[in-house]
Amino acid sequence: MPHVSVRPATTADHTLVERLWLMFRHDLSEYDEILPDADGTFHAERPRTALADAVWAAYVVTVDTRPAGLALVRGLTGPKRVLNTFFVVRGARRAGVGLGAVQQVMARHPGPWEVAFQDVNTAAVRFWRRVATEVAGDAWTEERRPVPHRPDLPPDVWISFEAPPTPV
Repeated sequence: MPHVSVRPATTADHTLVERLWLMFRHDLSEYDEILPDADGTFHAERPRTALADAVWAAYVVTVDTRPAGLALVRGLTGPKRVLNTFFVVRGARRAGVGLGAVQQVMARHPGPWEVAFQDVNTAAVRFWRRVATEVAGDAWTEERRPVPHRPDLPPDVWISFEAPPTPV
């Protein structure tokens, strides 16, 4: 298995984070039917917010020394963390990179977590149920909630669980 690491993104990573975001949004466009803006990019408010707002955290996933993914977490000061964005480039998928990376992100913020995805994204369904089981055993729940401002889409699936503190 390749060496997977997760590091906090800094403002110096702005371009890298936005490029990874574009790949993430491109992947999701298959499910939410959002097209790029006129300049060929997707709206990038979330990564900009995650790099600038203290209640968010942005992480870069690397495999060996190369960028391989992105994680954006919100709710750092609230009762639960939300993995708002999680992405691994296609060339690094199916090798344990995603599971290793998400476990590293959650270890940085132990406590309650929520993750949302669409039922139609069958790879995400399998992945997030596996993550919940790996992190919390059988102690996780799943519910459907409407997608804000998108009544045309089926409800999101939300998985909730507790990430334990990392042993010292």
